[in-house]
Amino acid sequence: MAYKPPKQSLAGQVIDVFVLLVLTVGALYLPLYMGLAGAAKTPAPIENPTWEALGQNAAEQQQWAALGFPDAASANEIITARFDYTFSWTALIVMVVAVVGYFILVVRLSDKEYREVIDERFGKDGNR
Repeated sequence: MAYKPPKQSLAGQVIDVFVLLVLTVGALYLPLYMGLAGAAKTPAPIENPTWEALGQNAAEQQQWAALGFPDAASANEIITARFDYTFSWTALIVMVVAVVGYFILVVRLSDKEYREVIDERFGKDGNR
């Protein structure tokens, strides 16, 4: 007898897709909403900037103008901003624990489901 997996209803599929969509959007938007995404920048603007003082050549000046920054003063803060690469050891450890914990959870649940499918298909003794 051929194995026939259990069928999921259309409503169940729609709910699954909706939950996954909400989780995906939440995972992408929540860090932005909480201010946790993106690198912190430390602006160090120059007083009375010129393109030369900002280290920009003629081609770069044209590109800044195309982006909507027609003069050195308007691009000053963006050009002089420096990324802050500091991090928290506590946050790193929490992230590692969360990722490893998730991995262990997925492996255990997958193993359990795999064994259930094998038992369903071949029986507990494996002789079907």
